[in-house]
Parts: sequence; structure tokens; C-alpha cells
Amino acid sequence: MVTGSAGFIGYCSSLSLLKQGCQVIGLDNLSRYYDVELKYSRNNNLKASHHYTFSECDLSNKKQVFDVFKRHHPDYVYHMAAQAGVRYSLENPEAYINSNLVGFMNVLEACRHYQPKHLIFASSSSVYGGNTIAPFSTDHDVDHPVSLYAATKKSNELLAHSYSHLYEIPTTGLRFFTVYGPYGRPDMAY
Repeated sequence: MVTGSAGFIGYCSSLSLLKQGCQVIGLDNLSRYYDVELKYSRNNNLKASHHYTFSECDLSNKKQVFDVFKRHHPDYVYHMAAQAGVRYSLENPEAYINSNLVGFMNVLEACRHYQPKHLIFASSSSVYGGNTIAPFSTDHDVDHPVSLYAATKKSNELLAHSYSHLYEIPTTGLRFFTVYGPYGRPDMAY
């Protein structure tokens, strides 16, 4: 299962898994944060594979999340969905709380109940905040985020660590740096 399958990271993850012959259940709420036509295009491209199943799902809706997990019982969960962008968090903080905290909590709870073999989730280099030491290291202090977006991603790391420990869910967090490329995010074009 790949959450955020029509977003940049989720789309690239889905493509990679499909190329490996995996069955992929894609979840996305198709938000209008950036060009929704790009998301529809990506989703249609993925749907061309008979190994891909799409479910429009708002991760902040616990019932929707649990329904998808109950229907598909995923072996692996690639949680790549999030409300992205640092600047937008100043205008619409609720979007970050709902997507990045409530949505992630619902994914964690579904993992607790349906026990996939592994949870892989997207974090962000934004957690490093004002850190001036380079190169960044996972050993660096990340307790001082300088944006709401970064705070939600740091919170996700802490929640995932707790759930992994408490419920023995194998978990890996990936701190992505600015993402762009041939399938890129229009908000990164600046």
C-alpha cells in the first residue's frame, strides 16, 4: 500500500514497486494543494497497470483508512502522504494537523490492528530546523523545528518510534530533502 500515490514521492514509490511486479494499493485524497490535473495524470498512468488499485481516501478519516486496510490487508505500508510545503503552513495550519498528524495517527492505528510486515514513512529534512552543521546527520538534535510543517514531521518520527516499540511494528522513516524531477512537484519549481 502506498499513501499519497498521486503525489510526487508516492507516485515514484508506486512506479518503482510496480516495476518490481508488486501489487500496489494506492491511496490519495487528490487535494488541490497543487495542480490536481497532474495528480489525475499520475494516477491514470498508475492505473494502466493491472497490479495497481486506487482508493480515494482522506487519511484524516479513520473509518476510510480502516476500511481500506480491512479490505486489502497490506503486507507493506509506504506512507508517503503529507501536506507538504513550509510556506503554506503559515496560511493553513489546520491542513498540516489534519493530514500530517491525524492522518499519520490513523495509519499507525491501522498498522497496529492489521500488522503489516513493515511500515516505511516519509519524513523531511525540515526537521533539522536551523541546524548549521553540515552534512546533516541522524545523530543531530532535531528538537527545535522552525516551521509547523517540520514540527509535524518530527512528531511523526516520535509517534512511529513509539508505535514500533509498543506494538512491534517494523518501521523505517526516510528524511527526504527537496524533491523535484521529471515527475516533480510544481511548488518546488521556484
